[in-house]
Formats: sequence, C-alpha cells, structure tokens
Amino acid sequence: MRVTTQKDDSSLMHKMCTSELIERFAAIPYVCAISDILDELGLMNQVLPPEIQSICAGQSVAGQALTVVGEPTTSIDPAVIFVPYLRMLGEIRPGHVLVSRSNDSVAAHLGELSCETAHFLGARGAVIDGGVRDTAFIRKLGFPVFARYHTPRDIRGRWRMLDFNVPISIGAVSVSPGDYVVGDSDGVVVVPQGVAEEVIDRAEAVVATENLVRKDILRGVRPIEAFEKHGRF
Repeated sequence: MRVTTQKDDSSLMHKMCTSELIERFAAIPYVCAISDILDELGLMNQVLPPEIQSICAGQSVAGQALTVVGEPTTSIDPAVIFVPYLRMLGEIRPGHVLVSRSNDSVAAHLGELSCETAHFLGARGAVIDGGVRDTAFIRKLGFPVFARYHTPRDIRGRWRMLDFNVPISIGAVSVSPGDYVVGDSDGVVVVPQGVAEEVIDRAEAVVATENLVRKDILRGVRPIEAFEKHGRF
C-alpha cells in the first residue's frame, strides 16, 4: 500500500509541475523571448515555419504537444479516415496542444467538431502544418489554432491520420510528445521537455531585464548605455 501511495504522490507532483510550467510559458508576453533563449542554448531550429500562423489575430497558445502525423489518401472508408482520428481525439488530456504534420496541402486537417471536442477535454489549442476549416466557429469558440491555410475541403477521400503521440518533424523542427509548444502573433516555438525548466527560468529573467531597459529608454537613457547597463536590447 505504501508503494502505491508513493507512486500516486509522484504522479500528482509531476502533473502539478507540468501544469505550472505550462502556465509560466503562457505568462511570457512574447514568444520572441523564448526563441532567444533557445538560440542561446544552441537550439537554433525550434521555430516552426513562418507560414503557420494564428487564424485569429491576437491569440496565443501554450501547452504540451500531442503529436499527429498523416498522409494523403483516396480512401473514403470511415474505418480508414475517421476511426483512427476519433481515437486520437479521445486521448486528449488537459494541457495538450495538438501538433499535426499533415504531409498534405489540400484538405482541412482540423474543423469545428474536432476543436469543440479538444476544447471540452482540456486542450489548450492546436498547431496544424496544413489546413483548417469552420474558422468562424473556431474563432467564436475561442480555441487557439495555428495553421498554414483555410479550406472547406473535408479529409474524406483526401487525407488520413497515420499515427499519434510519436516523434514528428515540421520544417526543420523536431517535435516529441510532451514537448512544450508556445505561440503568439510572431509564430510558434517548440521547447524540448529536457530543457523546459531552464528555458522558462531564463525567459522570465529576460522579460524582467527588458522591462528595465524599456524604462530606461523612456527616461531618456541612450540605447547603447541601456545595452551596456543591462546586457540586452
């Protein structure tokens, strides 16, 4: 009984730590600070392609990746097209961000009912290397979605999901299940789990320092003097 209790306590502590990290990433006012820290750590390829942008101006997202990978198909069989995808949706947990590599530029890989389901299950958003539809409904829902394009085309006869919760790559960026995904109007960055705590600690410090630089500039301090004083600009 003691061993079981210790396991449960450890699991609860992990969930609390994960939730805390997500909230700290969400509180960073601009994703650029996180990108800069990743660069400083030598992780130079953590920004997703710039074509992947929010479908609603001003929205941001922060959470842990639930990865998805798919491919084009001509099948119209529901067992091929819909059943695997619906099983994936059922695995969504609070704090997840759907991150999809579609390998397709034709269909919409996310729509109204998928977003409604993900939102209900506690997902914090979606990042789609592909298309999205039902955008008016999604905006009304307030569910953050980043995608390459909009289209009314359904996936039936065009696309299927191959697997989920597996390592994927989008552009030059590798994304593993559980990596932290943070996005705003400038784009989306991926923070590997192994460096997440160091990255958020340093990003918070950068934001605090840049606030001091801003105050000095507004007091009339010359830019070079502010840089020499704080080490950032």
